[in-house]
Order: sequence, then C-alpha cells, then structure tokens
Amino acid sequence: MRVVITGASGFLGRQLTAELLRTRNFSGWPITRLVLADRIAPPDDSVTGDSRVDVVHGDLHADLGAVFAEPVDVVFHLAAAVSAECEADFDLGWHANLDTTRALLEAARAQQVAGRGVPRLVFASSLAVYGADPALPLPPVVSEATPALPQSSYGVQKLMCEQLIGEYTRRGFIDGRVARLMTVAVRPGKPNAAASGFLSSIIREPLAGLPATCPVHPGLRVALASPRRTIDGLLRIAQAQRGSGPGQWEGRLPVNLPALTVTVADLLTALRRVAGDQAANLVTITPDPAIEALVGSWPAAFDNRRAARLGLHPDPSALSLIRDYLGTLSP
Repeated sequence: MRVVITGASGFLGRQLTAELLRTRNFSGWPITRLVLADRIAPPDDSVTGDSRVDVVHGDLHADLGAVFAEPVDVVFHLAAAVSAECEADFDLGWHANLDTTRALLEAARAQQVAGRGVPRLVFASSLAVYGADPALPLPPVVSEATPALPQSSYGVQKLMCEQLIGEYTRRGFIDGRVARLMTVAVRPGKPNAAASGFLSSIIREPLAGLPATCPVHPGLRVALASPRRTIDGLLRIAQAQRGSGPGQWEGRLPVNLPALTVTVADLLTALRRVAGDQAANLVTITPDPAIEALVGSWPAAFDNRRAARLGLHPDPSALSLIRDYLGTLSP
C-alpha cells in the first residue's frame, strides 16, 4: 500500500508519520511506501532513513507528478497555510489552500480515469468553516448540520475545499473523507502563524520557564483537542469502511472531530494546578482585538454524536491536555 502525507513536516504530519511507521499497516494492509510531501525537508533523519519512506521536497502544486508517479492508495492532505497567514496574505492563502488542493484532486482524478485505482483522500479541514452572521447567529451547540458561514479567508478556503472533495467523491474520482479539526493543544515546538497558536503557547512556554502573552480575555470559550486524539481521529476516519453502521463512514458529510469545550481561564487554572503560581504568573493577558475577533468567531461547543459513532470521544479536561503534553516531553 502506498500512502501519501502532504504537509508531512508540520507538527501533525510528523505525528501521523510516526504512527504509521510504528503500526506498519493501514486497515490490515502493509504500508510498502510512505510518501512525505512538504516544502520543508523532514527534520528527522530516523524517518527519512526508513526504507519505506520517500520524500517529495518542494512546492506540492509543482511536485504532484512525483507524488503520483506510482498509484496512490491513501492521501492524508494536511498541507495548508494557517489562519493568520491567510488573513495577512490573501494570495498566499488561495494558492496554498485552494489552488493546491484542486491540483491534488485533479492528479487523483487522472489516476482514477487511467484505471490505476481510486485513491482515498482524507482532508484536514477546520472548525473555522463556522461563524456567526448577523442574519443567522451560531446556535449554542454546533453540529455538522449547522450552516457553515466562515468569517475568515482561511475558513472560506477550507469550506471550498470540502465542497470540491465532496464533488470529486460524488463523481467517483476519489473516496473523500473530511475531518473538521478542533484547535490542537498543546502543540510542542515553536509558535506558528495560526491565530489560535496562543492556546498552546500559554501552556508550553510557562512550563519551560518562559513568558507568554494571552491575546484574548480569559472568559473566551474555545474548542480543543489534544494532538493524540486528533491523530486518532484522522486515522479512524481514514480506515473506516463505507456503510451506515457504527464505526463506518457514511455519505459525504464532514465529521467534526470531538471537542473539549473550555475557557482560557480553565487552561490557566489547570496550568497553575500542574506547575504552580510561578509558571502561571508568566502569562500576561494583553487582548488583541484582531485575534480575539477571529478566534471568537469560531464555535466553542459541538455535538459530538457523529464522531462518537466512529468511536471517537473528546479529551476529558484541560488538565488532561497539559498532562498529555508533559507526557511527550518524557525521555
């Protein structure tokens, strides 16, 4: 089986790569080739040294010939420009998110038309496809049946990609599955350009003895998922058989991955409980109206029943998010 991960050098891409190399199979089929595609070279030599790994390093839009040089069985499409990047650079967002996804879908379609198999494509979408509109406010609890009215360029691009994937699936060119990701926290490493990145930095930096700035009021409610549960969700959705029963993938409707609803204050309280006042006091509340408006436009409470039918459940608490992160730091 030949599996492709786009955005493979990003945080979730690296986590997914490690998990697939560890399990060595996909739905019981051995993974013979794992193609890692990203504009940034993979940082881990132990991964690139694995005999099953091929690296496609460069602009994905330009390198699809290498990705589809041999038949592709499964694509995890994680590559994207993130929220704040797309607000700051309109053209970058459209190229990285919409144009590249359309080109990827066309390459997959060409494979199907040539009789080389129908690839399964799992797309990492976002809760940013939702948003309040003056004519249609968000309900208190959001489900997949809630109209998607994004309030950012990033959310619009993700929603348009969802619709394209649904159409290519309807036409039989791909077997498309869309997972709407919650904000992933706590992410290790350096901050990225996502508007929601502070939800990791206000935990990660103080635990390392460094100051952090929180750009929103502590009462803001957010929907979070740990990296571990996010990867579990992507794999469960990718490997589910099509059907209408529990644990099966039905239709073309996206699935919202399970959300833990907390306030920013809940996160800071959990930080204080785990690391004490010295760490928690390193966080300074300095509201940024632009970030607060963007993150505040996203829903915070989700109906998780559709994900639960796939066997997926939210993280239990803010404390568990922090403990999961600390577990990744252990030798």
